[in-house]
Amino acid sequence: MITFEHVSVQYARAAAPVLRDVNLEIDEGRFALVAGRTGAGKSTLLGAVNGHVPHFTGGTLSGRVTVDGLDTRDNPPRELAHIVGVVGQDPLLGFVTDTVEEELAYGMEQLGMAPAVMRRRVEDVLDLLSIADLRTRPLRALSGGQQQRVAIASVLAAGARVLVLDEPTSALDPTSAEEVLAALLRLVHDLGVTLLIAEHRLERVLEYADLMLLLTGDGRVRHGRPAEMMVDSPIVPPVVELGRLAGWSPLPLSIRDARRDARGLRELLSVVTPDDAARMPAVVAESVTPEPVAGDGLRARGVVVAYGDLVAVRNADLDLPRGTVTALLGRNGSGKSSLLWALTGVGACQSGSWSVDGVPLAHAGAATIREYVRLVPQSAADLLYLDSVAQECAQADAQSGRPEGTCRGILDALTTGVPDAAHPRDLSEGQKLALALAVQLCGQPPVLLLDEPTRGLDYPAKAALARMLRELVGQGRAVCVVTHDVEFAAQVADRAVVMAQGEVIQAGPAPEVLASSVTFAPQVAKILAPQPWMTVAQVAAGLAAGTSEAFDA
Repeated sequence: MITFEHVSVQYARAAAPVLRDVNLEIDEGRFALVAGRTGAGKSTLLGAVNGHVPHFTGGTLSGRVTVDGLDTRDNPPRELAHIVGVVGQDPLLGFVTDTVEEELAYGMEQLGMAPAVMRRRVEDVLDLLSIADLRTRPLRALSGGQQQRVAIASVLAAGARVLVLDEPTSALDPTSAEEVLAALLRLVHDLGVTLLIAEHRLERVLEYADLMLLLTGDGRVRHGRPAEMMVDSPIVPPVVELGRLAGWSPLPLSIRDARRDARGLRELLSVVTPDDAARMPAVVAESVTPEPVAGDGLRARGVVVAYGDLVAVRNADLDLPRGTVTALLGRNGSGKSSLLWALTGVGACQSGSWSVDGVPLAHAGAATIREYVRLVPQSAADLLYLDSVAQECAQADAQSGRPEGTCRGILDALTTGVPDAAHPRDLSEGQKLALALAVQLCGQPPVLLLDEPTRGLDYPAKAALARMLRELVGQGRAVCVVTHDVEFAAQVADRAVVMAQGEVIQAGPAPEVLASSVTFAPQVAKILAPQPWMTVAQVAAGLAAGTSEAFDA
């Protein structure tokens, strides 16, 4: 169905090709997972499948890409639209109508389908992706996860035989992600649809893939069965990382496979606890001990947010103590983002009160609230509107009344290699996030809110972000992270809060909240249950602590 023959892609002014001499075949009805570090060329590879690269992106493509026998050099994307459906990282950029039902019908209208066929297909995909209740909703009023499901539904409705999806589960809660993947697998298995997915959260999709394409970062693409690729892949999900640590062979790709191998590991860990592991010298040396800071952080009581007749947040109470990272969890549309925006003074807050270090802010106005609370939204680029990194940093210094170079210094502490002259929207997702964080931290707010900060970040980038946040709480700040990434929450959070239907239904220490949930438990917790381990790093320290105790005994 898809063939790459000696394909190379190089963009203007780039020092080296993004793709270099790529040869591969993807048969009909295959599920191909595209993986690699941020900036390795995954989006370029996907774009070459429907001719978006180079017809719209520019650059030079050498070699040959064919889809169902059609050469993408001779057939631009409009000629391949009936074969290839594409969903990008930001679904809102791809919408052309106002409501969900209109968006589902639009692609079929452009292909000249009969009205009766269009109506049936609309109903099919509404049910397939469980979005029938969104039929008449405005697209811009949907949550990020709901928008992503609508974007997937729109390409399915058009009847494409090849689906190309860039980070399709990045804005979905774990349950919604499983539902979407189940629907896509049904298309692969029952209808022979060919599926290409680029995904950083390998833990969600690895066990379902037939083929893995691993971009190595130097333009090459390795490919093979996922189990074979995981043996030496530089990026692996926690289940594989745990398998490597324990020396299991073959490496497990799913929770079920790992639990079958985990009995011996549980026995080794039974003599220690995560608290024992946390006292290991290596762990203590790397940890950041928060300095005592005056003030009790953010306290919100009875917050209500409504949009017309839709109540998004119902009498929510939220505590964000200084020196802690709080993970705010919940399914798509549960009110998490609405609550965060309300706390910045920008959202539609009907009632309630909140304060930072005892200073009441509910009626203070957005400008005053910015001195205490800053938010990095789901799309970090929404905060970046100037023409260069240097201009963004200078503007942040001026608005915050900070000395020249303050924002740039924060950015350099967060990441390296971001040139002053670069346009902010040309940066990688990780670099955009770092710049947006630097802009917000320039004002030295005691409370920092982040909405889905791990979208578009690979495992090493998420580890770097976790270190950044731990350093911030080490300075005595209060950090709240809205996330569907339970692995990141397990890695970074001290406390966890769960929302449902606009209400806070659970709050407490992160290990207790995460481990007690079927939905939000990380992979390690599921594999080693009922023991209370959350991350592979904890397990490694626990094994070292157990060995040390046995040696001392």
